[in-house]
Amino acid sequence: MLKEEFAKKIEKLAKQINIMLNEKQIEQFYIYMNLLLEWNEKINLTAITDPDEIILKHFIDSITIAKYIDKDAKLIDVGTGAGFPGIPLKIIRNDLEVVLLDSLQKRINFLQETINKLNLSKITARHFRVEEYARNKEQREKFDYATSRAVANLSTLSEYLIPLVKIRGYCICMKGSEIQEEIKQSQKAISILGGTIENIEKFYLPQSDITRNIILIKKEKITPNKYPRKPGMPAKEPLK
Repeated sequence: MLKEEFAKKIEKLAKQINIMLNEKQIEQFYIYMNLLLEWNEKINLTAITDPDEIILKHFIDSITIAKYIDKDAKLIDVGTGAGFPGIPLKIIRNDLEVVLLDSLQKRINFLQETINKLNLSKITARHFRVEEYARNKEQREKFDYATSRAVANLSTLSEYLIPLVKIRGYCICMKGSEIQEEIKQSQKAISILGGTIENIEKFYLPQSDITRNIILIKKEKITPNKYPRKPGMPAKEPLK
């Protein structure tokens, strides 16, 4: 896709979620898309390779949560994969300090090149399992926000995210359409880990029938030291 066409499309869609992109940001998104497509031929980063779908389902989807994040906040994106939502958020919110966490070194290599090519500051890509990272005293309960997109069911995801967040911080869980049963099954886990669901926002991505849900979990008390459990356990045996 030519840059001019790309610019018109992403600018129009962003406006529909009340985000105004400047020329530099549009240029960064364009470079990001091309890096994603180039690297995707070497390693599996995304099943979405159509430029129109990348704009909507990756870039626009990622920045829908920007309105929940306070200025100058510290945010961690867990299981970031190809950098979603962390890198799009950083592009539009240069004030944020962002950590991109992923367990696969190949993806970290891609993220590092992307950070360099986009000339982004106050953003790092870290190669860790989240269960190990969240048990590190230097990282545990140090973030204002923890977010994740399409990584795990809500019980498991809560065990990944809540230990990383400060008291009165938030976990922003990005989900698809069918979430009622997930929410019901995760209530006890969220409570055990020190959180409470504060809000659920359901909406459609602009100019589409694609449903999204954002679940905001506020951290009310310290997470017990035994969580998260050892690597693999939160996914294998979600808290109930």
